[in-house]
Amino acid sequence: MNSLPELNLSRRKPRNFLEWKTLRRWGQLPLEERSVPGYLLRLTREEAGLTQKVLASRLGTSQQAVAQAERRQSNPTVAFMTEWLRVCDRKLTLDIG
Repeated sequence: MNSLPELNLSRRKPRNFLEWKTLRRWGQLPLEERSVPGYLLRLTREEAGLTQKVLASRLGTSQQAVAQAERRQSNPTVAFMTEWLRVCDRKLTLDIG
């Protein structure tokens, strides 16, 4: 199995979602970028095959609230993420070590 060479992918400017998603798929995201809540929520929604509008309806919120939660700089509560993931048929696991 070919493995990608280690790259220095640290940067000052935040990545857009597509670049983040690609690097995540390749296993090349720097450690400090692996747990961006907004991007993880968007990825989960996309993997569940839901649009923002459908997810919003199931959450009982607006499409704008879903879009805001999916931004890199979002700071969703644990309760909000738990409900989001439940709607996407996933579970939230927190590890404080």
